[in-house]
Amino acid sequence: MFTFLPSSRHQMNEPGSIGNSKKRQRKEGKQENDSDGSDSFEQDGSEKKKDLKGIITSLILLEQQEKSDQEEQSKASNEEKMLLEANHNKRIKTMVEYYDKFQDYHVEVQETERRKRKKSRAIAGALAVSAVSNGVAAREGIKDAKHGGGGQQRRLWVKDRDKEWWDDCNRPDYPEEEFKKAFRMSKSTFDMICEELNSVIAKEDTTLRNAIPVRQRVAVCIWRLATGEPLRLVSKRFGLGISTCHKLVLEVCSAIRSVLMPKYLQWPDEDNSRMIKNEFESMSGIPNVVGSMYTTHIPIIAPKISVAAYFNKRHTERNQKTSYSITVQGVVDPRGVFTDVCIGWPGSMLDDQVLEKSALYQRASGGLLKDVWIVGTSGYPLMDWVLVPYTQQNLTWTQHAFNEKIGEIQLVAKDAFARLKGRWSCLQKRTEVKLQDLPVVLGACCVLHNICEMQNEEMDPELRVELFDDEMVPEAALRSATSMKARDAIAHNLLHHCHAGTRFI
Repeated sequence: MFTFLPSSRHQMNEPGSIGNSKKRQRKEGKQENDSDGSDSFEQDGSEKKKDLKGIITSLILLEQQEKSDQEEQSKASNEEKMLLEANHNKRIKTMVEYYDKFQDYHVEVQETERRKRKKSRAIAGALAVSAVSNGVAAREGIKDAKHGGGGQQRRLWVKDRDKEWWDDCNRPDYPEEEFKKAFRMSKSTFDMICEELNSVIAKEDTTLRNAIPVRQRVAVCIWRLATGEPLRLVSKRFGLGISTCHKLVLEVCSAIRSVLMPKYLQWPDEDNSRMIKNEFESMSGIPNVVGSMYTTHIPIIAPKISVAAYFNKRHTERNQKTSYSITVQGVVDPRGVFTDVCIGWPGSMLDDQVLEKSALYQRASGGLLKDVWIVGTSGYPLMDWVLVPYTQQNLTWTQHAFNEKIGEIQLVAKDAFARLKGRWSCLQKRTEVKLQDLPVVLGACCVLHNICEMQNEEMDPELRVELFDDEMVPEAALRSATSMKARDAIAHNLLHHCHAGTRFI
C-alpha cells in the first residue's frame, strides 16, 4: 500500500479549499458593499432634507410674491376705478354745460323764428315810429333854422322784442293755477299790489316811446324775486332789455318798501298785541308772548370791501365751500306774519350781536316792551323781554317741560322764514344785486310774504325749504337775575297746571 503525502499545491487545488476562499471573498465584498451603501444612504438623506427645505422656502417666497402682486393689482385697480369715476364726473359736467348752452341756443333760435313770423307787424310798428321820429326831426330842424343852423335829422330806433309769454300771462282767461305757480300769488292779490303801487311806479308815454305798463313792471319784479332767474333770462321772458329789468326790480322793490311796508309790516298796537298774547298762550301755555324771533342768513357774492366781516364760518365748515352772507332777523306773530325785521348786518355776527344792533333792541331799551316776552332761540341771551330755553346740561323735569313748550313758539318763526325763502327763491342763491341794494330787495320780500300770509295764499309744498342756521350760545347767556326768576316761575306753572311735560310720562 502506497501512501501519498499532500503538497501545498495539492491543497490549494482541492475543491473544499477553493470553495471556502470564494465564500470569504464574497463575505468581505458584501461587508464592503454594506458599508459603502450606508454611507451613500446617509449622504442621500441629508441632500433630500436640503432639497426639501429649499422647496419650502421657494413656496413661501412664491406665496409672499403672490400676495404682494395681488396687493399691487388691487391698488392699481382702485386707482383705475377712481380715475374712471373722475373722468365720468368730468364728462357729466361737460355734458350738463353743453346742454345748458344748447338750451340757450335753442331759445335764441325760437326767438329768431318768432321775430320772422312777426315781421309784418314789426314793419308796421317801424313805420309808425319812423313817422314819429320824422316829426321830431322836423321840429328840431325848425328849431335849428330859427337859430340859423342846419342840424342833421335824428332817427329813433327801438329794438323789437318778443313779449309773447307775458302777453299770454296777462290775458284775463289765463289759468289761475298757472298764474299762481309763476308769481306765488293769485291774480286778485297781484292786482291789489298793482293798485297800491300804481301812483308811485306808473310812467307816462312820451313822444319817442310808450311807457311800460304798471302790471308788467310789477310782474318783472315779482317774477325775479320768485324764481331768482338771471336778468338775461328775465329779459327774454318779458321782452325788455337787461338793464331795464334790473332797473324795474329796484324801482318796484323801493316802492314796496316805501308804500306797502308801513301798511303791511308794523309792530302790533295794543288791541293786536292782546290778540297775539292770547293765541300764543293758548298754543303753549306761556303768557304775555308778543312775538317769536329768528335770524337767518342770505348768501351773497364776496363783497369788494370788508370781506372778512361777511365771511360765514359756520356755513363754510358745514358745506365745505367758502360762504358769505348777510343776516335777516325777524319777529313774527302766531300766523307767521312779520311784525319787525332787521336786515343787512354781516354774516360773521352772532344772533345776539345782530339783536343788539337792531331797532327792536333800542325800543326795548326805551321801555316799549315792558312786561311782555319775545321768544328766541338759544342763540339769544335771556333778558327782561327775551325769553329763551334752558341750555345747561342735566336739565330738571320742569326745565325739560318748559323747553318743550317754548319750542312750539320758536317753530312758528322758523316755519315763517322757511316759507319766506321757499316763496322767493332769490333768497336761496347768491344774487346779482349789489350789496348796498340788497336790504331794499330783502325788505320787499318780507312785505310780499306778509301780504301772501294775510291773503291766505297757500304755498306749494314743493317750494318748501329746510333752514340750516347754526345757533351759537352767546358768551353772556344770562343777563338778568329778574328774568331768570321769571322763567323759573313760568316753567313751574306750566308743569303745575299740566300744560307741559306729557312727553316725559
